[in-house]
Amino acid sequence: MPSHRTRKPRAGASSHRPGSRSLPVVDETSAGGLVVDVQDGQAFTAVIARRNRGGRLEWCLPKGHLEGDETAEQAAVREIAEETGITGRVLRHLATIDYWFAGDNHRVHKVVHHFLLEAVGGTLTTANDPDHEAEDVAWVPLDEVSRRLAYPNERRIVAAARAILVGDG
Repeated sequence: MPSHRTRKPRAGASSHRPGSRSLPVVDETSAGGLVVDVQDGQAFTAVIARRNRGGRLEWCLPKGHLEGDETAEQAAVREIAEETGITGRVLRHLATIDYWFAGDNHRVHKVVHHFLLEAVGGTLTTANDPDHEAEDVAWVPLDEVSRRLAYPNERRIVAAARAILVGDG
């Protein structure tokens, strides 16, 4: 299944001025999540910094588009490795979030599948990011990562992961 496609706008999906044309909708599917490594009894997760549309550097969870016929799990492992340098093994699905944003000549409906992964190898680096979107990468203590993340949805995903890791999920 292609990772995105253009289709006719959904009925009632867009608000626009009378007489204006509706923008086409593009569906995009991405995957990523939290890759966790436990060091000396403390859990750390790898996060990346990238520029938002306004040019401001924001910390976020690694993620990216599905390629070809790969599954969301496969894309999460690949994207995390590309953007952080860390190889992970999927432990479980955490959450799926979706949101809308406007492009230049279309609206985008984005669905992102987030997974909890165990770090199994690698070294922190952004050198393998083919899109060169990740400008920085860091191991951040799981207890502190929510304060660094730019997006509320990602902070909720971290909370879900913490609940699972401490036995409440």
